[in-house]
Formats: sequence, structure tokens, C-alpha cells
Amino acid sequence: MPTAYKFSRHIYSRSVTRGAVCWHLCSFFVPKKFSFFQILCRRRYTQNTETTVGVAVRCSRHFSQARTSMELTNVVALLNKFAPLHLASDWDNVGLLVEPTGPHIVDSILLANDLSEDVLQEAIQKNISMIISYHPPIFRPLKRLTSASWKERVIVKCIEKRIAVFAPHTCYDALRGGVNDWLINIFKPCQGKYDVRPIIPVEAAETLSGAGYRIEIDIPSTEDPSLIEKAKNAFNAVKGVTVTPLEMPDGQLFLLNPPKAGLTDVVAALEHFPSLKNRTVIFGLKNPPIPNHGMGRIGCMDSLGLSIEDAIERVKAYLGLPFLRLALARDHNLKTLLKTVAVCAGSGASVLSGVPADLYLTGEMSHHEVLDAVHSGTSVILCEHSNTERGYLRSVQETIENMLDKKVRVQVSEADKDPLKVI
Repeated sequence: MPTAYKFSRHIYSRSVTRGAVCWHLCSFFVPKKFSFFQILCRRRYTQNTETTVGVAVRCSRHFSQARTSMELTNVVALLNKFAPLHLASDWDNVGLLVEPTGPHIVDSILLANDLSEDVLQEAIQKNISMIISYHPPIFRPLKRLTSASWKERVIVKCIEKRIAVFAPHTCYDALRGGVNDWLINIFKPCQGKYDVRPIIPVEAAETLSGAGYRIEIDIPSTEDPSLIEKAKNAFNAVKGVTVTPLEMPDGQLFLLNPPKAGLTDVVAALEHFPSLKNRTVIFGLKNPPIPNHGMGRIGCMDSLGLSIEDAIERVKAYLGLPFLRLALARDHNLKTLLKTVAVCAGSGASVLSGVPADLYLTGEMSHHEVLDAVHSGTSVILCEHSNTERGYLRSVQETIENMLDKKVRVQVSEADKDPLKVI
């Protein structure tokens, strides 16, 4: 039996008749940072047993929270390490969106696809200290925080209740093992090869060398040696820049690899050497793609075995849906066998458009986007936007708990649901 629970039972049995004992027990078990409970117990020992037990239970709950919690900054650091923010699309708004005044202790996290007012009410009732909302509740800039719109009310209430809000969105879309990998697992064949790759790869945060540019300065053999030495020293003085001189048949070639922030300083240094400026070539370096990370997924099977009819049943079972929407390509029927399948969670038209595949699976597409697909020989399954995303939360729940060393209780929202229902 935990110490805090024993403590509660002891108060229950003696608090009415032995108020002084209650006081000493509080002093013995409760750390100094909980010393205000001493006052509560001492002032209430003459009241009925039920009231005093309530105080003891509150004290017990604080013992439990002290044992299982993390500071918000540490939680956010681990979340960002799991799915770095640079994986997100440039139009997205991801990361920590609501930060209570620190220090903010996180002892419970609620996972939701959308931070609606119903989800927030659930979080308040469950005493949640942090919400991870897949979709960012703050997307377009807010000019005010009032009660005029539901999104503003949600943010205001989170601030009032000291609930932190974190949104990963397209970070989880692009992540290896993220939302889209979870979604395309629907079609994994029972046997044979199944080659899965991102449709649109994402780039690393920096180049392989860490440099942003490659600069080549061609120095003829007729150039004044003292000027060359001054130029070399000037370039080496730029932070992050080292000059590598290469001997050439007709002179030298200076190679510089400045970071992105250092290009302006290199160009400023060149202004002092006009004879070298017109012999300088600047190349921008590209950040490499990150293997197996990116938007959308396309899966290729080495054998024909899954029909469109089979695919429909798999999707329904995997996503827990009684109904979905289907658009058959002009030359397809329910018995048509599939070799390639492309998926994109949520609204996938911008990712799937023009991708050669037998079947698209996504949440939503417009009427004309579906027409374009079926006339290009691709059938389409639509499941409504968040139905292609929400199931991933249960998949990642245990991952987040383990990542936080099980110091924080992580649960999936029961109130979160897609606003649309096919009837």
C-alpha cells in the first residue's frame, strides 16, 4: 500500500478525536513544498470525518503527481526530437502553441485530432495539463482573443486553465512511422514484396557539410601576392569560413564554404578586392532528402492479389468505418486487381495529383479532383478528413508514453470525432 494512501487512512481513523495527531502526521509525511496542507488539516480537525478525509485525499493526489510528472520544456524537447519541426510543410503552424507561465508541470497528456470545445471540456474534467492536438488550433493569425468564435474561446480557456497545447500536424505526416505509414499499412499484402516510399520527400534541416554555399574565386598567376594574402585573411575572418587554396595551371582557386548566414559577410569582404569580385562564382547548396520521410506514401506490390473490393473491406475494418465513398476509374470494377496504391491522410489532392497509381486513399478531394483521377485510370476511396488520421493517435500513444519514461499519463480523447457522418 503506497505511503500516501496509508496516510489518508490514518487521518480517516483519528482525525475527529485526535486533531493534534493529524497535525503531527502531516508534518511528518508532507514535504515543505506541500506545507499548506498542514494548515488545512489543523484547521479542519474539529469538523466531521468526511471533510477531513477530503483533505487527505487531496494530499494523496499531490504525492502521486509529484512522483509522475515532467516539466513542460522537457516534454516539448522530447516531442521535437521524436518529430523535428523542420519536417513540417512551410505553410503549417506546428510545435508548442500555448505555453502556460513556467514552470509548468505536465502529469497528463490528452491526444486529439482536433481541439474542439468538446475535447477541451473533456480535458478540463480529467484535469489534463497538456493537449497534443494533431491539427493546430491556431492556424491563421488571431487578431484578438474574445468569446466571439469557438477557436478563440478554446485558446482563452486553455490559458485560463493552464493547459499547454502542442500541435505536430505535418511533422507526423512526414515522419517515418508516422500517420501516412500507419495509413498505407492497410494494404500490406500477406505475402510478397511491398515497396513503400514517400511521394514527396522532405529535406534535411541543413546540407551534409553544414555549409549553405560553395564559393569559387579564380585568382590568376599575375595577381599581386600581397593582395592574395590580404584577401585570404579577410575571408578567413568571416565566422564559419575557411579558405582552401588549390593550385591551378594558371594560378590559384580559392574555395569557400560559408554557412547561409555568412554569405553577406563574404560578399562584403569581396568589395575590398575589385579584381577578384568579377572572378567569383557562388553556388547554392541543396539540403539532402531524408530517407523514408516525406508527404504521402505510395506502395507497390510485386503480385496482383488485392482487388478494389478487398481494399474497401480492409479500409472499413482498419479505420472502423461502416461506410466510405468510392469513385471507380473508367476501366475499373470491384474485381479489378491492384498493383500500386497511393495514400495521403487528410486532404490529399495536392500530394496525390498526377501520381500514377491504381487507387488513391485519402480523407477528402473536391469533385473536380476526383474526376481528374478517375479519367486518369485511378480509383478513389474517400473516408472524410480526420477519419484517415485519428486512428494513428492510438498507435502513437504508447510511443509517447515510453518516450517520456512513463512519467506522464497519456490518453486518447473520447470526445474527439469527425464532424461529418455518413447516414
